[in-house]
This record gives sequence, structure tokens and C-alpha cells, in this order.
Amino acid sequence: MTDTAPTATLDGWTKAPFTGGGFTYDCYEKGSGPGVVLIPEIPGITPQVLGLAEHLVAQGFTVVVPSPFGQPGRAASTGYILKTVARLCVASEFRAFAAGAHRPITDYLRAVASDLASRTPGRGVGVIGMCFTGGFALAVAVDDSVAASVLSQPAAPFPIGRARQMDPTMSPGEFDRVAERASAGEVCAIGLRFSEDSSVPRARFATIADRLGDAFEVIELDSSTGNPDGFARGAHSVLTNEVREHPQNSAYRARERVVEFLRDRLKVEH
Repeated sequence: MTDTAPTATLDGWTKAPFTGGGFTYDCYEKGSGPGVVLIPEIPGITPQVLGLAEHLVAQGFTVVVPSPFGQPGRAASTGYILKTVARLCVASEFRAFAAGAHRPITDYLRAVASDLASRTPGRGVGVIGMCFTGGFALAVAVDDSVAASVLSQPAAPFPIGRARQMDPTMSPGEFDRVAERASAGEVCAIGLRFSEDSSVPRARFATIADRLGDAFEVIELDSSTGNPDGFARGAHSVLTNEVREHPQNSAYRARERVVEFLRDRLKVEH
């Protein structure tokens, strides 16, 4: 069992600009099979995010990683994280503090998902969001191309006040559409968080569960004092920084559950 999270580099990834929803950003693509859009966490496409991306490729998916912020391949540092957060707080496409709001960046991500679905096998695509982008994975499910959403520690809008803590990271109209699709069996979602992570309030998952019902599965990892994995109370990144390549690690098991979920939802129909 290693003491560090899996990491990787940009070697072998194809980079190309993609335009959609009024925005243009570079996207990195690799793999074959059903499509998965992996939205990076703050501060961007770090070696740990690429470690997750490579794992998904190895599991048989075509993975596209958009780069709407940060410097791809750069390792995280305190200064780099703070600089990225400062930019996201004022960027109109992200609306970091807005409750009940449409976020323009999700128009771009929907276009990425729709394009990927049009050229990969399976019944739609999966979308994974993490940290600041966690909730975007569900907002993107407004698009008919999305069959599976994974909300890993969704921290936006930043949970200052009760309204933001309960916010599902989208407008009421978008939430209605996602709930309608979930009720029809067209999309399912998984939410992941650490038990003591105050940046990802339980109230947010409660809001989503209230509307999506059985179509929303919640996985909460124990980060309380004395937990079996030795997670710090500040543990945050379920699918990247806290994963250790051993089945005894609950973040490892959560990642495996996500892979199983994506396979089931996106399986090729013959």
C-alpha cells in the first residue's frame, strides 16, 4: 500500500481546443470505450486528477478532461490554489457564491458531453465533477446525452449561509429537468463526501436526495477522529488526494464503486 495518491502526467493525452456555450477551452482526451467527462477540481488538472483520469482510461473509458482553469499538469501548492480560488470567485461563468443560479460554464460542459456522446459507444456519457466543480456534474445532466453524474465533494456555491448550504448548484428550472430525467430512469447520480468536510454540507446532498430519490446514491467516508483509514478531519478530495492503491482504503473502494456505476449506466447495448 502506497502512502501517496496515484498521479500521472499529460503524456499520451491529445490536446485540442473545444468551443461550446460561448466559451473555448482546451480539452485533453485519451482512451476508448464509453465516454466520461472528468471536470478537474481546484486548482486544475493536477497530477492527482490525471491519476484518476488514467485509472478511468485503464478501466475502458474514453476520457475527456476540460481545462477551464489552472495550468494543466502543474502540481498543487497553497499559493497556486489561492490564486485559482481568487480567479474563480470573480469569474462570471462560475458564479461561485450564487444560490439558485444557472452557471454559464455548464453550458460549455454540456456541449463537451454531447460531443463526446456523439462519437463514443454506449447509452450516453458519464460526468464527474470534483470540489468546486462537483455540482456541475449534475447540472450538466440537463442534457439528454448524460446518463450518469458523479458529484465528488461538491463545494459550490461556497456554503456561506443556510441557502447556499442547501443549494444543488443549479437553477430551479435546471433542477426540475434533472429530477424529471431521473424519475424517467434517464440519469442517475452518486454523491461523495467526507463526514467532517464542512465545505460540502450534508444539507446539499439532502436537497438533491429529496428530488432524485433512489436515483441518487450517497457515499460518505468517515473522517471523524480515530477513523480506521487515518483520514484527517480536513480530508476533502475523495477520488484523488485521499486514494491509496489498496482495497482497505475506503477512498479506493469509493473510486471502484464509481467505476462500477459508470460501467452499469453506460454499458454498450447490442
